[in-house]
Amino acid sequence: MKPPRQPGLFDGEERAAQLTGMGDPLVGLKTRINWEGFRSGLSRVHEKDRKSQAGAKPFDVVLMFKVLILQQLHNLSDDRIEY
Repeated sequence: MKPPRQPGLFDGEERAAQLTGMGDPLVGLKTRINWEGFRSGLSRVHEKDRKSQAGAKPFDVVLMFKVLILQQLHNLSDDRIEY
């Protein structure tokens, strides 16, 4: 039995191209929805002064909105959506 090979530099890009060719639903969502149109409303809701610059920077509000939409559409737990 052959041991599994280590992923190469361009393997991720090739896999993404394969998924797109098979009709990846995420690509469809990206082309149909203007996600940036939600930024101003999301930013207003998420506005919060940081007490200090220590620690990790917060995730982009549009990215987190996308994650929450996918989580609801596919009934995923927090652990599963993180994975």
